[in-house]
Amino acid sequence: GKDSKDGKDKASKGKGKGEEEKGKEEEEEEAGSGSTGGGSQEEQIRQRAEEILKKLPKLFDVEAVQTIYPTTYAESMNTVLAQECIRYNALLSVMQRSLSEVIRALQGLVSMSPDLEAVSNAIFDNRVPESWEAKAVPESEAAKQLGRGSSGALPVHQRLDPKRLPVPSIYWISGFFFPQAFLTGTLQNFARKYTMPIDTVSFNFRIMDFLKAENAKATPPPQDGCYIRGLFLEGARWNYENHLLGESRPKELFTDLPVVWMKPEQHREKPDQGIYNCPVYKTLTRAGTLSTTGHSTNFVMYLELPSS
Repeated sequence: GKDSKDGKDKASKGKGKGEEEKGKEEEEEEAGSGSTGGGSQEEQIRQRAEEILKKLPKLFDVEAVQTIYPTTYAESMNTVLAQECIRYNALLSVMQRSLSEVIRALQGLVSMSPDLEAVSNAIFDNRVPESWEAKAVPESEAAKQLGRGSSGALPVHQRLDPKRLPVPSIYWISGFFFPQAFLTGTLQNFARKYTMPIDTVSFNFRIMDFLKAENAKATPPPQDGCYIRGLFLEGARWNYENHLLGESRPKELFTDLPVVWMKPEQHREKPDQGIYNCPVYKTLTRAGTLSTTGHSTNFVMYLELPSS
């Protein structure tokens, strides 16, 4: 009887010890999971800043870009490429500097200035800091991806890296800081190719709704002009069956516009019917500074879309 009682005592003690260890393990797991998703505000900002900083690509070697693609009479895009690289470098420099300073300020190595506090608060609220927006493509997908530190920032950078990718057959016009320079360069290339005065050359617009932007690598570039993608329609949609501009579907404010062929032509006469002169803006707000052309600096061009 005594041996039996001792055995029961040992069993119960062993069981209690096992439950105690199990309880400790569960507490440790809860504490571990809480440390990744929780923690103090400062700790969350620091972790997020380090994450974004780690994913930022290196600055462009502008001198190398200009060596590979020097400024030539026959290719205006080389100048556009160098200008875009310089602008992206300005954005990346601001991001790298502010992120590094925020991390140092949170570690107590430097004082937290009002500018750094604004950046840290934006990171905590998952917003793009104003100091980044000032150097970024206005309200673009690129700025949002870079601000969130997502892996989407890398393809944006690689599209402009001549060592990584060849000249694209379909240009992502939303990724340009200054799309007007890109469009002017396209007209210049055409005018110089055929020795025409550039002021006699303008764009014809063809909606290539049979081309898929995701198959850009398999699509050969046009002989003249360029294919562009990345435009959105507000309050309308493209009708793929009738190949015309159509009414929006219910609760569908924004829709993708298909690939557009920007085709330069000399002495082109604009059609007086069957098209809608759709204004293209860089941002949804359309606000901008009035330029010498009489248009807002936010205005890019009028796009002729077939319409009934």
